[in-house]
Amino acid sequence: MKIYIIHASSHPDYKKNIYEIIRTSALVENHEIIFPHEMSEASIKSKGIISSSDLIIAEVSYPSIGVGVELGWAEVDNRKILFIHKEGIKPSSSLSVISSDFIEYTTPDDMVQKLSRWIEENDYNLIKKCNKDLNLIVQK
Repeated sequence: MKIYIIHASSHPDYKKNIYEIIRTSALVENHEIIFPHEMSEASIKSKGIISSSDLIIAEVSYPSIGVGVELGWAEVDNRKILFIHKEGIKPSSSLSVISSDFIEYTTPDDMVQKLSRWIEENDYNLIKKCNKDLNLIVQK
């Protein structure tokens, strides 16, 4: 499965607390995970990457206009969206209009454990949805 990670550029130490912890987990063995700022802090053209991804994971502990823009693209493309946030932080209530899937975590390790469990539990439904999307494209 192709997974795109969205986060605020203001997220403190996102490379260590999101990228490195996921990159060193078992998730990368079974999934293609795209970290938008792994190689550079510069903005990337993410719209096409988002539209070709099966799952969007959005770290929403820190408000960001850029995250909102990317989430809008993901919703328009009917991508599955999973929100993650630190315990004790209340994400914007408007996010629940886009997805009802939220994970609250306490530490980076807790985040990866909960992500792994969620992906494992939802993988079949994501594959089913992707097949439905492909059938719609073929029928056009």
